[in-house]
Amino acid sequence: MTGDDRVVTATLPSELASKLDEVAARTDRSKGWIVRQALAEWLAEEDRRHVLTLEAMKDIDEGRYFTHEEVKAAIATRRGRRNEASN
Repeated sequence: MTGDDRVVTATLPSELASKLDEVAARTDRSKGWIVRQALAEWLAEEDRRHVLTLEAMKDIDEGRYFTHEEVKAAIATRRGRRNEASN
């Protein structure tokens, strides 16, 4: 640990804690290392989802979207082309 590290405590369901123990033993990694890796990956993915959500909301605000009817029509057209190609 460095001077900037902080201790965070979490209560895990028994099944998850057992799986953590198993993976730590199998990979010869500490449980702390596994938790840090998993949390870092989850936080990065959550940040990515947040950015995508903001981008989608901006698109909607700026009128860049398809209506439900437009999506249904596009799907029907695509299915029609696929059916024609298979015949």
